Amino acid sequence: MKYVRNNEHDEEVIRQFTKQAIPFTKVTGHLNSIELLVEMSGATADDNILDIACGPGLVACEFAKVARHVTGIDLTEKMIEQALCHQKEKGLNNLSWDIGTVYQLPYDSDTFSVVVSRYSFHHLLNPDMALAEMLRVCMPGGVIVIADVALPADKSEAFNRMERLRDPSHTEALSYDKWKQLLFNSGLKKIRRGSYKVPMELETQLNASFPNPGDDKKIREIFLQDVDANCLGVESHKCGDEVHFSYPISVYVGEK
Repeated sequence: MKYVRNNEHDEEVIRQFTKQAIPFTKVTGHLNSIELLVEMSGATADDNILDIACGPGLVACEFAKVARHVTGIDLTEKMIEQALCHQKEKGLNNLSWDIGTVYQLPYDSDTFSVVVSRYSFHHLLNPDMALAEMLRVCMPGGVIVIADVALPADKSEAFNRMERLRDPSHTEALSYDKWKQLLFNSGLKKIRRGSYKVPMELETQLNASFPNPGDDKKIREIFLQDVDANCLGVESHKCGDEVHFSYPISVYVGEK
């Protein structure tokens, strides 16, 4: 399948994540459970790892603590700037960073022993194409790790409608069934799944987001209606005057 760049969507991703570059790193939930990805990948000191759509480098730096070398690539320059800052703070010297699209990775085939992506697939117009690129650059016998929101099919439409209001670069959080089909079609072997939840407080998340003017009010109304109803699949509930919820994350691991 030939990649045809969607400039409008790419520009929206860059616009959103240029604004989110610093706030993203301040949301404590984004630091949760990175060690689970490392553990499930089986990464060792012999591994050469690629983190696609790496954002501010939180995952890449965690992998760099155990791997020989980690490369991070992201479409948004401001995110790479934050990744460099995070690397410096952690005192790590076994990382490198690139700017580019997940659909045309600038690396030779069979280069990396582990290829990972966290929280990027719900921003992709062509997740099957991105996964094919991840597989292309992965060595035979290497490991693919993907962490992202996964929902029951009857929750996904409402959740995606809300998330597109919160973040206009959001495309689709896949249902469990769609994830199963995507991974099966890719040819990945020995697929296994882990899971965790990312707890959030609504106003904290909105303060780190950049919805279109007026959409923040719509989002608050959606969550208030969802309290105890769980139509979104995120277990919305009140704690005093605050609305809390949790993103349901699945971690899928398979071998090339």
